[in-house]
Amino acid sequence: MKLLKYIPLQLVFFLIIGILIGFKIPFTPISIALILVITLCVLAITYYSARKKIIQNSLFTIITFLSFIFIGVASVTFGSAFNKKNNYTSHLSDTDNTSILIIDKVLKSNLYYNKYFAKVVTLNSEKTQGKILLNVAKDSIVKKLNVDDKIVISHRFDSIKRPLNPYQFNYKNYLVKQQVHHQISLKNTEYLLLKNDNHSLKGWAFFVRKKINTALKKHGFKGDELAIINALLLGQRQEISKDIIQNYQNAGAVHILAVSGLHVGIILLMLTFLLKPLEKLKHGTFIKLVLIIILLWTFAIVAGLSASIVRSVTMFTAIAVAITLKQSKNIYKTLIISIFFLLLFNPNYLFDVGFQLSYLAVFFIVWTQPMLYKLWKPKLKIVDYFWQLLTVSVAAQLGVLPLSLFYFHQFPGLFFVANLLIIPFLGIILGLGILVIALALLNILPNFISKFYENIISLLNLTVEWVGNQESFLFQNISFTITSVILYFFIVVLFFKWIEAKKPIYIRFALIAIVGFQLNLIAEKYISNTNREFVIFNKTRQSMLGLQKEGKLQLYHTLDSAYIMSDYAIKAYLIGSKTEIISKNQPKNVYALNNKKVLVIDSLGVYSTSNFFPNYILLRESPNINLERLIKTLKPELIIADASNYKSHILRWQKTCKIYNIKFHYTVKDGAFIKKL
Repeated sequence: MKLLKYIPLQLVFFLIIGILIGFKIPFTPISIALILVITLCVLAITYYSARKKIIQNSLFTIITFLSFIFIGVASVTFGSAFNKKNNYTSHLSDTDNTSILIIDKVLKSNLYYNKYFAKVVTLNSEKTQGKILLNVAKDSIVKKLNVDDKIVISHRFDSIKRPLNPYQFNYKNYLVKQQVHHQISLKNTEYLLLKNDNHSLKGWAFFVRKKINTALKKHGFKGDELAIINALLLGQRQEISKDIIQNYQNAGAVHILAVSGLHVGIILLMLTFLLKPLEKLKHGTFIKLVLIIILLWTFAIVAGLSASIVRSVTMFTAIAVAITLKQSKNIYKTLIISIFFLLLFNPNYLFDVGFQLSYLAVFFIVWTQPMLYKLWKPKLKIVDYFWQLLTVSVAAQLGVLPLSLFYFHQFPGLFFVANLLIIPFLGIILGLGILVIALALLNILPNFISKFYENIISLLNLTVEWVGNQESFLFQNISFTITSVILYFFIVVLFFKWIEAKKPIYIRFALIAIVGFQLNLIAEKYISNTNREFVIFNKTRQSMLGLQKEGKLQLYHTLDSAYIMSDYAIKAYLIGSKTEIISKNQPKNVYALNNKKVLVIDSLGVYSTSNFFPNYILLRESPNINLERLIKTLKPELIIADASNYKSHILRWQKTCKIYNIKFHYTVKDGAFIKKL
């Protein structure tokens, strides 16, 4: 495979390095613009000199790579919300801010709030730019906001909270990558809906999706079936229940719910077939190509222009052009070119999990599936068809497995069963779905077709549920570090390079990588076994403490023991620290931490003062104590309050600690308290 010598791949590699540098090291727009201009001028001079053979080509190559690093840095710098003119953050006040917001995107709601991304168009009478996370309290009477709705509010802008417990998903970091740095939480009575005569492309797409949903509901579609149609055909997963998503994840078929290369590829095949008669016309081939591109991008817009959709439509647009021009299609080059342009215009795509998984899946399918297919050549066509599907599924899993373990910590052992059962019928589901939507919009959808399609979706959900419920084949709570991810790819790539090139050097390096992978696992286990720490977790209205020694966790908590293993904070800690729970008990009154002592005071407010001077004091369940007298008597170094206390108590304790110059740690604000032993 001569792909590594392909110049656009090398340029993409250095562009990615530049993007990573841009996110790690902040540059001002003026400084990076100056650096970029100087670099490009030097590039032009070295290019001219290299052509005239005044200098060696190697110098020109180095300057070219350096230029693309700075182009990557520039794409991050100029794309940053803080560097844009009139960003709202420069007009924020410390109290309530009067602002006009326009809804930009409807997000998946939680139990208490409907959630949106909103553009801040005016703040304190100044025209502004930038996005925030808007949380609006759920109300059965008040309708949800729509894309392009304009509202006026007077409210405080809150910073996005960092994770409050160790190893938890960093939602703040995720939103930063979306250029969102603040949030507002409102009641339905705290905003005023304004008339908005200006409609965006996203607003038009939202209106189309809403009209489609209205038509589908009119013809009897509802609940999970309607939610699946929205996911498969309209790229919207907000209304899918947690149980359905969990079933698809457990079955290894969650990619079916995200409109991606698989869906767009099937749609391209259908459009190519349906528009084939146009080829008989004069310039019909060109007309067909233009129509295909327009229809593909119309679908992308209606489906919400997510990273996976944009990537897929960009790639298949290039493939459609290549097919029309009858040029030899090199899928590697198509992938690389699409990566280059997508990252150039939106460097945040690099950190999108779906973007990463979809590219890896396609790359491994194209590269390794032919080698896997050659292992056996069935004589029967039907067997051969399913063998091809199986090898495609295995090839895709080879590519996405390490990132799936890194991000989601689970591996569905029956992924190939789900794919063999679903993918053969996905084309029918998509094709019939488009027909159902078209007939529903025209109000001529026959009842038997709607019932038939509804039953197909129900059967799809039941099939996935059955596969996902085979818990013996679902491997969960797997800890997989970024080092393990890198070593895994070394092993797999070198192994398949050995199969492809038949050169012993590749298998030697693969074996070295396997040894390195094993040594890394041993090192991680050693670090886990030698790590000793005391943790006071942040858990709303509850107390939860952990004492970790030698890879074992002693847990002290006030939760219902039946649900403790499903608690998100505990699951994240067990996976991240590579530990297991050995005991679960009610919180104790005293903990001995080597040369430090912790006194726990609960709602009873009872504690001993005779010859006992704790270093740390934990206040939980809002004890009614005289904190001033406690500080004078026990003289602690630090006072800790967890999330089981009333806020009124917290405010009073904070003031007292400030007066006596005692450190105060509040888990709701400062996160979990962690003491290394």
